[in-house]
Amino acid sequence: MSTPTEYETRLFINNEYIESKSSETLNLVNPYDGSPLPKSIQVAGPEEIDLAVASATAAFKTGPWSTYTGAQRAKCLNKFADLLESHASELATLDAICMGGPVGISMQLTSISTAPVFRYYAGWADKIEGESFGADDGTYKIVRHEPLGVCTGMASWNAPLVYIGWKIAPALAAGNTYIYKASEKSPLSALALGKLVIEAGFPPGVLQFVSGAAKTGALLASHMKIQKISFTGSAFVGKIIQKLASDSNMKKVTLELGGKSPALVFADADIPNAVGSTADGFLFNSGEVCVATSRLYVQESIAPAFIDAVKARFQAATENLGANPQEATTTHGPMADEAHFNRVMSYIELGKKSAQTLIGGSRIGDKGFWIEPTIFLNPAKDSRIAKEEVFGPVLNIVTFKTEEEAIELANDTNTGLSAALYTSDLNRALRVSAKIEAGNVSINAPHFPSHQVPFGGFKESGDGKELGKYGLQSFLQTKSILINMKLPAKL
Repeated sequence: MSTPTEYETRLFINNEYIESKSSETLNLVNPYDGSPLPKSIQVAGPEEIDLAVASATAAFKTGPWSTYTGAQRAKCLNKFADLLESHASELATLDAICMGGPVGISMQLTSISTAPVFRYYAGWADKIEGESFGADDGTYKIVRHEPLGVCTGMASWNAPLVYIGWKIAPALAAGNTYIYKASEKSPLSALALGKLVIEAGFPPGVLQFVSGAAKTGALLASHMKIQKISFTGSAFVGKIIQKLASDSNMKKVTLELGGKSPALVFADADIPNAVGSTADGFLFNSGEVCVATSRLYVQESIAPAFIDAVKARFQAATENLGANPQEATTTHGPMADEAHFNRVMSYIELGKKSAQTLIGGSRIGDKGFWIEPTIFLNPAKDSRIAKEEVFGPVLNIVTFKTEEEAIELANDTNTGLSAALYTSDLNRALRVSAKIEAGNVSINAPHFPSHQVPFGGFKESGDGKELGKYGLQSFLQTKSILINMKLPAKL
């Protein structure tokens, strides 16, 4: 299957595709075979960012969007969800050619996560409540929840369309306007959404898409007229964004910064389910998932057989590697680009020095950025492979004796995004999950966020929540209005 040659490279601002005045461009490479994509992506500079902010401000304050009822906003959001589903194949192909995600996985995520998130928040758009308190003390009190204004978001490259739903849908449902910058590694699907924005009926300036790398991100994070930024990515970049936001206009910040998530497998677990979940579940999207349980802890009494079963699953996955991500049957893709490939391989080389390599650890082929799924057994406790997020198909396995030891091992990290535990004892499941220092815990399954409940981490895994009503609330500001009822009716 050939690489598409027709895709949008311009910026989408004020319901128009425009040419950037910046000479800087993004030059992408298809990670399947290392071939360069035929057209460069334009980058938003200061002038384009100012234009997008001005357009978003006008839409929020004086444009049609400023007068839309919740029901009218919901209509646009629901239409956009329908369009996402009808264009899912096209969008998935764009992600496949720039970051290697298999089209089948991308289409699945669109149908179970992105489109439903837009519909979920469409349901909230006309249900934003206020409060009132009686004038028993002579003052009538009203509490209003109002939109923030112009908001922006940036996200990592591993699930481009998922983050678009998480960040944009609640903001628009609450009445804000939005400027979104996709990762410089995977900008194509976001740019393609401009035509869907118009078709869904969003007025000009409500939803805009710009492209660029760190410089463009810094322009957004530090802009004095943007009221909130939401970021998904590394802790290193997240801390920079938080500082830029604080040093500019104290804009609100939501950060989801990944982790080094644990999975605890107890001897009483349903073993076939636990094997499939910790092996196949971990390798979903080639391990390039923020909630991937890359630290697998197995109780000693079942460890030998369990480890052999996980190793067999990794071997089966390795045998299926190398297929074109544009094919619907492909289940595992390459690393996103050469820089990320080199990063993952550097961790693998470190792991070989501090742990026993059970399987994998090498490049596959001489074209593209393919890596064998890799398992390290008992890495040194303080080694980088044990402590740092690899964000690739690299799993650490460690054994434990007692429940207390398992909890201590799970919590021995500076991050706390998610965790999973496998047991048939409901009391243990509730007891252990309460002691795990993570914002999200799944029982007997890999963690996959639900749009009905909040998602976000503890410790260095970020600040704030996305999804659920908490995600909506993060795009609202609260105002108290006090009416003095003691004054006479006429002055």
